[in-house]
Amino acid sequence: MEIAAAVVAVVGTVLGAGVVGVQQYFAVRAQRRQALRDRAMTALGDLSTALADHRRTMWTREDLRLSGAAPAEVAAAREASHVTRSAITAPQVALTVLLPQLRLDIEATVRAAYGMRGAMNAEVLASRREEAVSAAEALTAAAARVLSRP
Repeated sequence: MEIAAAVVAVVGTVLGAGVVGVQQYFAVRAQRRQALRDRAMTALGDLSTALADHRRTMWTREDLRLSGAAPAEVAAAREASHVTRSAITAPQVALTVLLPQLRLDIEATVRAAYGMRGAMNAEVLASRREEAVSAAEALTAAAARVLSRP
């Protein structure tokens, strides 16, 4: 009887340790998933902000160019657009690394914002801006689908 009790105690201890180990594994896995999700949400927010800033500065830049504004004004707007374009790179890279399955969506969104440059007239500029906004909205929707998965 003592041997049976000892075996039951050992088996119970091993099973208990196994259950605790499995619980810890799933808890760590959930924490890592949440940390990835949080970082991806931050990168998406940063990219969305940078893209909106760039669209706004590109609108101003191209509108000035198309309306025949003074060269100094156009040059200042071009400088501003270089700053906003540079601000896109870090969140673009971060989001691509964190959510590689969205790489094509991210690239399309960034290209659409860059595509506002060199519009032939105000109508084309407005159309390209709408395309850039639509691409950004599509990226946000795609990211929401990916991030909402369990």
